[in-house]
Amino acid sequence: MQSLAKPRALEPLPPLAAYLKSMSCGGRRTRRSTPSLCSPTRATSARSPPWRASSHRRPPAVSKRGRSLEVPDRRVTSFLRHFPAAFVESVGPQHNLSWFRLSDAAARLLREERDVFAARRADVTGRLRHLVLMCPRRRLPLRVAQGMLWHLGIPEDYFKDPDHGIAQDGFRILTSGDGVIRQDDDDDGRELGLIDDGKLQEMPLSVLQMNAMRKFGSVAEVPIPLFQSKGLRLKQKIKNWLEGFQRLHYVSPYEDFSHIRPGSDVSEKRAVGVLHELLSLFVTCTAERRRLLCLRQHLGLPQKFHLVFERHPHVFYLLLQEKTCFVVLKEAYLAGGDTAIEEHPMLEVRKKYVELMEQSQEIIRGRRSGKPIEPESNVSGSGDTEDCIEILS
Repeated sequence: MQSLAKPRALEPLPPLAAYLKSMSCGGRRTRRSTPSLCSPTRATSARSPPWRASSHRRPPAVSKRGRSLEVPDRRVTSFLRHFPAAFVESVGPQHNLSWFRLSDAAARLLREERDVFAARRADVTGRLRHLVLMCPRRRLPLRVAQGMLWHLGIPEDYFKDPDHGIAQDGFRILTSGDGVIRQDDDDDGRELGLIDDGKLQEMPLSVLQMNAMRKFGSVAEVPIPLFQSKGLRLKQKIKNWLEGFQRLHYVSPYEDFSHIRPGSDVSEKRAVGVLHELLSLFVTCTAERRRLLCLRQHLGLPQKFHLVFERHPHVFYLLLQEKTCFVVLKEAYLAGGDTAIEEHPMLEVRKKYVELMEQSQEIIRGRRSGKPIEPESNVSGSGDTEDCIEILS
């Protein structure tokens, strides 16, 4: 099966040019003997950095932001140099330090992403509302919700930027004065909740229920679509168990499940339904398996719910890529038009991000072979520079 997982993207850098300190030799300044293939020549440093044209405030260093950028196994500078089509490197005016800025293609793509979010805001934020409604308390810790924004196609600064105005989307941030219970010492005690607490509207139908409505006209019996993997054969007793599993009562992720006995087959079918609904809300209907572990307690899943992915290979596909295990919802890719899963508005934008990363690999291969391929429109004009400053500041 073709790899469907999308690499993680960097969160937007605050300034246009990111000031980076060299991390070699314990952070001391070193003299380069020969220019690197990934760095420009010394002649580039004669030009003043772009940030001085718009502001006298020195941009913050990103060399220490490996944790927030989720690149703990490599330097931030190495990560940025790995994608020359998205990040343009230059030499600073002092101390031979590296500076990075967004390329024109990356800046245009960032603007397009924000335009799509503004045009389809109700649809995109509605997926976050469904995620909150799946929680029994109708609340989700803010740090957990922040980690789900990328998968839901919502800007990373959605909760931090007051211009977004989360109240118009029906959300509110609850503090300790609103009856918030802190889970651990690292929790700041803030939770994401709904203004109406989900009481003013009816609970939405899950994707599986909408599939049953399309096929049978009712939700009395809700089967789970199965897609057999090539070369996979099941024993007869497992086939019989799977047929009985399909006939079990279906409990929607938005319904009360307190009456279900833990460890029963009905409880397992609910876990499959919750994970199915969760992945269908994401942009690519896929996510890192470790990302889903933090949702176990908030979605009412069993202790070892990750075994559901292995017990139901007809529903989920486990993909190991870059030393990371991804979970893929098969229905989103194999059902064709016979599914109620709607295409995410941000899907086309994410595909363009992948094309930009593939272009970076071509540039690196060209440099190694002695036939460099320059990225499209590396040098920004004054108008593009101002746009980039407005986007990244």
